[in-house]
Amino acid sequence: MTSKERYLNTIKNQPVDFVPRIPILMQFAAEYIGSNYGKFASDYRVLVESNIRCAQDFDFDQLSAISDPYRETQGFGAGIEYQENGVPKCMKPPLESAKDLSLLKEPNPLSSERMLDRINAIRSYKNKYRQEYSILGWVEGPAAEAADLRGVMNFLIDTMTDATFVKELMDVCVAVGIEFARAQIDAGADTIGIGDAIASQVSPEVYEQLILPREKKLIDGIRHAGGLVRLHICGDITHLLPGIATLDIDILDVDFMVDMARVREIVGDKVVLAGNIDPVSGVKNGDPESIKHKIAETYNLVGDPYMVAAGCEIPAGTPVENLTALCTPLLYQSF
Repeated sequence: MTSKERYLNTIKNQPVDFVPRIPILMQFAAEYIGSNYGKFASDYRVLVESNIRCAQDFDFDQLSAISDPYRETQGFGAGIEYQENGVPKCMKPPLESAKDLSLLKEPNPLSSERMLDRINAIRSYKNKYRQEYSILGWVEGPAAEAADLRGVMNFLIDTMTDATFVKELMDVCVAVGIEFARAQIDAGADTIGIGDAIASQVSPEVYEQLILPREKKLIDGIRHAGGLVRLHICGDITHLLPGIATLDIDILDVDFMVDMARVREIVGDKVVLAGNIDPVSGVKNGDPESIKHKIAETYNLVGDPYMVAAGCEIPAGTPVENLTALCTPLLYQSF
């Protein structure tokens, strides 16, 4: 069974030889091939080589095009500064000082520099590996991109003081997200990840009234374009689970502070759960035996469908033997 077959069968809740492994790798992957985060985020060739080498050496099942949150943000007009050993910086959110949507440029996935770089990564994967591996594209969720454009604190205040503007801004972000997702699917991605981390910081009411309807629209757009959907909201999403349960997603990433049994109880057995070992204390600072034990314990708790991943990105500096342990085949069991 190929990695891609294993991945797609799990989403369909059909038998597989063992549980798919879909860790998110960024700085770790860059450093693994002797490069750095700045090159990984700015040059798709480094990103592709890093992920392919890691997939082959650690034997996991998905090639990813994720690097940082500022692909679309640059397309909207923000200046981005690359850092050798850290996440790129947005020099100034385009709407930091004014709630004026006319200040935003119109991103074009096929010409905006950083959006096109991600598409080129997916094209590169497709040329050699589309039959072997799942290919994961990525877009920012409506709240995450709005926060990138407005600034995090401004966005959070806006959700409480100017709901009309927040809706208008997120609607613009959703439209661009759908277009960007469609371009990645056309380039060869079978799955689109949605990163909407800031959503974990709002109340259930704000989430369900402002953000959730726009996540639904984004997901519908991805579905219409033929893509599978992986939702990634860092942090404690326990209070958001009733709303998340209404979304038409295939995979839900779950961070380490969330009770996985509670997640399964609320979202049901149609959604693949991925996670949720602590990336730092559990993976980077753990040991191979404790990592394998934690993954098996989680799988036994939540049952199928499940995929192996940490709660978020595998940190730089993680010992090779620890990532190897995370990706050790875990025998499939049907519950």
